Amino acid sequence: MIEMADIGFLRTGIKSECLGCEACAQICAHGALKMVTDKEGFRYPEFNKDLCVNCGLCNMVCPEEVSVPKYTERQIAFGGYSKDERIRCLSTSGGAFSCIVDTWFKEGYVIFGAVASGLDVYHTCVFDKKDIDSFRKSKYSQSRIGSSYKDVRKFLREGRNVLFSGTPCQIAGLRNFLKIGKTDITRLLTVEVVCEGVPSPLYVEKLDRYLKDHYGSSISSLDYRFKDGKYDYEGHDKSVLRKGRWDFQVMQIILGNGKELRKDRWFNPFWSIWLNHLMNRPSCYNCPFTTKDRVADITLGDLWGVHRYCPELYGENGGASVIVSNTEKGNEILSEVYKVMYGHELDLKDVISYQGPMRRCIPENPARAEFMEELENPDISIQKINEKWAKKPSLKLLFSKYIWGNRQKVRFWKFRNKITGK
Repeated sequence: MIEMADIGFLRTGIKSECLGCEACAQICAHGALKMVTDKEGFRYPEFNKDLCVNCGLCNMVCPEEVSVPKYTERQIAFGGYSKDERIRCLSTSGGAFSCIVDTWFKEGYVIFGAVASGLDVYHTCVFDKKDIDSFRKSKYSQSRIGSSYKDVRKFLREGRNVLFSGTPCQIAGLRNFLKIGKTDITRLLTVEVVCEGVPSPLYVEKLDRYLKDHYGSSISSLDYRFKDGKYDYEGHDKSVLRKGRWDFQVMQIILGNGKELRKDRWFNPFWSIWLNHLMNRPSCYNCPFTTKDRVADITLGDLWGVHRYCPELYGENGGASVIVSNTEKGNEILSEVYKVMYGHELDLKDVISYQGPMRRCIPENPARAEFMEELENPDISIQKINEKWAKKPSLKLLFSKYIWGNRQKVRFWKFRNKITGK
């Protein structure tokens, strides 16, 4: 246990030991801790020793100091996508989160999730499932928690049912926060995303400055996983998905002047740099939640590997989700989700084999410090950053994605089954 008098800028003084869950700042009733942004763009707790009363609650609530028990039994894996094609199109993958909310929600319930407003990402809550549109889509940025943990505690103590969605570290922070006050969590449903680490927001901030100079307008909305879906509308409420580009991971940027920019993953410097682990939060390289055992009732992710072990769930590349229920509470929800999703149970071993963050931490790139130093430098443009650090796709890669990609493999699988009568 670290004494409060020994703490400087951070709780421990070691940035790689701070997950950024914000539980310590939320639990401190004296304002001795507040979240501030460092030069890399990540938020950390700043300590004011003059306001500290040495209660030790910040130590007790920290998931790095007090481990959160993980759920290791009753895990059930499910793969598929929403039967409502509109929901599927509006979601990052198969619409699993929306389906969970749809089956769980009743009047008086509260739903927490992350919202993106331009480049700003923050947690908030809604009281009607019709208002969850802003919670959909992956944000690829660590959200500001604000007062969400306190609000969850308040609603639970009022006897309301609460769904809280977030990254595993945020779920862990919430659980420790509620444990301090001995809050009954019977009415709490936690939903986590499979997280591969959060990138520094400095990259998109630098990109935004370039776009403003080049096009005369800043980023209004940023969709990291735009599907480019096409719809035929029949009547007023029925839509049919004609195609999608889920596994192309298209980034769409809409500027304030209405201009739209789109780029496929393999030509997008952001994906190349991030997936080479050059700009993640320091703690992501030693994340304690990258295991099969989970901290939330339900785990959600993309159904990667679908074209290999369950191609029948590919669904014209419109997006497919994997759901892993980790508790009895999660299993009860999953049994209802079956009714609104097309799909079936999967072997958990198959799921984990295609979900790297459920097996291991991401490795830290030895060049991270050099990259971050250049990213922080206002005199180095985003173009120079991309030219130096982003890898260009090889012809072999482009062939495997555009000529003989997942779409073609699934079509071949269907053709073969039709010929063989399977």
